[in-house]
Amino acid sequence: MSAIIIDGESVAGKIRTQLIEEINALKKKGFCPHLKAVQVGENASSRLYVQNQQKQCEAIGIKYTLDELPADTKEAALVEHIKKLNNDTQVTGIILQMPLPEGIDAKRVQTLIAPHKDVEGMNPANMGELVYGNTRLVPCTAMAAVELVKSVGIEIRGKETIIVGRSAIVGKPVSLLMLDLSATPTVCHSGTKDLPAQTRKADILIAAVGKAEMIKGDMIKPGAIVIDVGINRIKELDAQGNPVLNVNGKPKMKTVGDVEFTKAKEVASYITPVPGGVGPVTVVMLLRNTVEALKMSANL
Repeated sequence: MSAIIIDGESVAGKIRTQLIEEINALKKKGFCPHLKAVQVGENASSRLYVQNQQKQCEAIGIKYTLDELPADTKEAALVEHIKKLNNDTQVTGIILQMPLPEGIDAKRVQTLIAPHKDVEGMNPANMGELVYGNTRLVPCTAMAAVELVKSVGIEIRGKETIIVGRSAIVGKPVSLLMLDLSATPTVCHSGTKDLPAQTRKADILIAAVGKAEMIKGDMIKPGAIVIDVGINRIKELDAQGNPVLNVNGKPKMKTVGDVEFTKAKEVASYITPVPGGVGPVTVVMLLRNTVEALKMSANL
């Protein structure tokens, strides 16, 4: 029997509705969340992301403004700009758009965002809070993966949870979040021996390694819940395995996850699609973090 598809758009929609109610209540008390985005230089993909952020924020009542800095901005100047925003009481959340120009240490600058305005949950202080079970500001993608697991409505306590990938924005925080839910998490990575043996134990499998269709259908335990965090662009192939060409004679590309979806869905009980699974929920987690940042600033 084919798995039930976990609709990320639907899960995101429910959370968005809750946020609208919360934001309206905050505004009645005189508080309005204000997300400030900082972009250095021009980047087409970043520009699209900014436009989507603005649209999503304004749709639920969050004020969104963008500070565009010249492409030749030096790291020291960017640091000073971040510090200025940290001290601006009208700004309740800050997001630094990626990529940054060469010569700027993105990790260093990002960690300088004040913890209570860090809507991406990447400040070391917020990472440390996560270890202590404080989940107010957590990396958005990690939180999205866990929300999708919770949306299924199963008892999470004790479930064998295998996480493939150990990144700071997904794998590591997901393991802590699942541990807080009393699951039994194991983090797998490039050094893991016999990865298929590990993934076949998973009641809950979270793939976040960034390799197209790395998790095959026969690597999944029958009835497992599969959350596919991966977003990979690969060539579309025909039945003979040859690249499909577009009208310009160039290979057509398609978006796939880290899981071999067509075969995995015949084994799993629930599975997220790519696209349409983790992505929409990640966006709404940014909005939720923005509201939480306001509440932290205002001691609410």
